Amino acid sequence: MAVRGLDHLAITVADVEQTLVFYKRVLGATTHFEDAWRDGKIPVVLLQVGESRISVHDAASPATPHAAAPTPGSADVCFRWSGSLRDGVKHLEACGVPVIEGPVPRPAADGSLGQSIYFRDPDGNLLEWLSTDPD
Repeated sequence: MAVRGLDHLAITVADVEQTLVFYKRVLGATTHFEDAWRDGKIPVVLLQVGESRISVHDAASPATPHAAAPTPGSADVCFRWSGSLRDGVKHLEACGVPVIEGPVPRPAADGSLGQSIYFRDPDGNLLEWLSTDPD
């Protein structure tokens, strides 16, 4: 099989500006092509979150092609977290973002066991930070 992995994930959001602010502030995201998006040259803006990329689609005018039913708040995304989840919880608290569950034990994609914390973005998408660090 030739599939190597996931290149990017697309999420549909109600308010792109609010999404950009949240992901930059809470997840440390940077953007790609933000100026071209703001100038109306492209229909999406890309967020770089660690080694992962998220394509942000506006619910009012999603890029084509798109999911059959693009809906804000329907995503469930797990990011690998480097370090202690205690630090992750402290960071979320400092950002005013409530942890809705965790830390709880969870398996990672590589088969290792870790711990996760869960929280939501402005659209209600479920976000997870998973750490395999023992602390």
